[in-house]
Amino acid sequence: MKRMSILMTLVLALAILLGACGAPPTQPVPAGEEAQPAEAAEAAEGAAEDAAPVAETEVEATATPIVAEAGEGDLQLIFWNGLTGSDGATMVQIVQSFADENPDVSVRVEMMPWDIYFDKLLTSLVSGNPPDVFLLHEFEIPQFASQGVLRDTSDFYQEMGGPIDETDIVPYTLEALNFEGNRYGVPLDIHGFGLWTNKDLLEAAGLDPEMCPATGEEYVQMARQLTLDANGNNADSADFDPENVTQWGTAVSWFKVTFLSLLYQYGGDWSDRAGTATLDSEAATKAVTFWKGLIDNEHVAPQPAGYDSWQSFAGGNLAMITEGSWMLNFNNDAGINWNICPFPQIGDEKGVWTSSHVMYVPTTLEGDRLEAAKRLISYISDHGLVWATSGMPSARVSVQEEIGASSDLPSAKLLGESFQEFGHYDYAMPCIQEVILAYEPELDAIYNGTKTMEQGLADANSRVQDILDRCQ
Repeated sequence: MKRMSILMTLVLALAILLGACGAPPTQPVPAGEEAQPAEAAEAAEGAAEDAAPVAETEVEATATPIVAEAGEGDLQLIFWNGLTGSDGATMVQIVQSFADENPDVSVRVEMMPWDIYFDKLLTSLVSGNPPDVFLLHEFEIPQFASQGVLRDTSDFYQEMGGPIDETDIVPYTLEALNFEGNRYGVPLDIHGFGLWTNKDLLEAAGLDPEMCPATGEEYVQMARQLTLDANGNNADSADFDPENVTQWGTAVSWFKVTFLSLLYQYGGDWSDRAGTATLDSEAATKAVTFWKGLIDNEHVAPQPAGYDSWQSFAGGNLAMITEGSWMLNFNNDAGINWNICPFPQIGDEKGVWTSSHVMYVPTTLEGDRLEAAKRLISYISDHGLVWATSGMPSARVSVQEEIGASSDLPSAKLLGESFQEFGHYDYAMPCIQEVILAYEPELDAIYNGTKTMEQGLADANSRVQDILDRCQ
C-alpha cells in the first residue's frame, strides 16, 4: 500500500521551517556545523544555532526522521539523507517513480536534519547496521573512506560494467570522487551560492527588477538604495537613520560559504593544502573586511546574531540575499517575486563555493541488495531534470544541457552555468569538519563584534593549525 500523501505533506510543511537542503531561516552559524561533535558537513546549508532560540526549537522538532515509504516490493532498501526541506519532497517523488517502475523493490526514505544525520549515519556505519543508500557530499569522502565504511563504487560506472555513464558526469565532479585510487559514490548535483533578489523591492526603489550586480561596488550600491529606515530614507540619504532600519538591502549569510567564496576570489584558501593554515592571510582579511563592512560601515546589513534572513526575505524586509540553489522552493512557497543572479565578483576574480550531493553505499552491501541499490542510484541520477525542479543543477552533462534549453528552470540554468564557470569545491581532507567547526565560530565573533577582525582570524588560524598538525 502506498503511504505517500500524508508523508509528503509533512515534508512540504517542513520546507517553510528548514528551507531546502536543510537550510533554515536563521543565521549566523549553520546548525550542523555548531551542534554536532564529529560531523558538520554542509550542515543545514544555512541553519543557525547560535542566532536565536527558534533555531534550536526547529532542530529539536525534526529530531525524529521524516519517513516516506515507496512501493510494496519484498526487497526493501533503506535510503537516508538530510533533505528535510522541499527538496526532500522532490527526492521522494523520484523514489516513488522508481518504485512504480521497479515493483520488486520498495524503498524506505528517512530524512533528518544534517546535524543529527551525520552522527547517526557514522554510528550506523561503524556498528555494521547502515542504510543501503545514503547521501553525503564530495568533500566528506576522505573522512568516511579513511574509516573504511564507504564501498568503492567504480563498478557502478559503465567502464566497469555498471549502469552510470561516467562520460556524462561533469569532469571536475567525477574527479572529486576519487580518493586513494578508488571512486566513491555517484554525484547527484552541483549546488552552491548565488544572489537572490526581491523584484518587487527593487522596482519600488526605482531599480530594474531584473538587475544583477556584477561587482562588489554595484552590489553595495544596490544594497544602499534598498536599505530603508522608518522614515523611508535609504542608506544614500543624508537623513538616513542606521539605528532604525525597517528594510535591509542585504545580509551576511552562511558564514562558511560567503567567507570561502571571497577567499577564492582574492586568490586564497583556508590552508596551503600542504599542512599550513592560511586564515591569517591578506586574502582572508579582505574577505572578512568586505562582509563586516556591510554591517558596520555601510549599514546595509544587520548584525547576524538573532537575525532571521530567510524569513525576512520571505516577509519583504530583506531585498537581496546571498544563498544557495536550494532556496528555490522556499522562495516559491513563500510567494516571493524573485530573481536569481550569479554570485557577484567582489574580489580580484570570479569565484563561489560549490559542493555536490553524492549517493553512496556501505562496504557491507552485497548481493541482491547491492544490485537493487545500483538500480535506485542510477534511476535517481537519470532523473536529474526532476531534481532540478528543487533548484539543484544536475551533475550530469546531458541533464545540464536539457536545463539550459528549458525556460522553466531559470535558477538551475543560471546557477549551474556559473558553478561550472567559476565554482570551487572545498578542500577535501579527513578532518574537514573539524576545520569548519574551528573557524566558523571565529567568524561569528568578528561579525557580531565580540572579537576584532585581527584577533578572530588569528584565533581561527591557530585552531585550524592545531587540527592540521595532528590530521594529515
